[in-house]
Amino acid sequence: MRRLALTALIALTPLAACTKHLEAPTDIGVCYAMNLDKEGKPHFNTVAENMPNMENCAAQLEGMRLRFVRMGAPLKEITGSYQGSFIFIRPEGVFTAQYYEGVQYPALVRTGDGRLVVPGRMPVD
Repeated sequence: MRRLALTALIALTPLAACTKHLEAPTDIGVCYAMNLDKEGKPHFNTVAENMPNMENCAAQLEGMRLRFVRMGAPLKEITGSYQGSFIFIRPEGVFTAQYYEGVQYPALVRTGDGRLVVPGRMPVD
């Protein structure tokens, strides 16, 4: 059994090395919105520059999403990036991942009135 597991690991190692992940731009302080074209190729559009941190970038992306909603677009989610990390704006909050296809972690959560806050820092009424 151990030999079979080792053989499988050795056989799959080259496949893992060839797997190409979609990576975000690494420009310092630049906040991007990302969209995929018909072929699935990503395009990164600058939303804001000189952003001090990911939270400010997420706020810019959320503002962009809200402006689209006010214009009548049924936009519930938006994807962006900041300094090599992906940002996913969703109805539940803001999630981040190192790769587009990677595991997403909560960065900001929504309060009952829709505000975004750091998890564990929910305001007390």
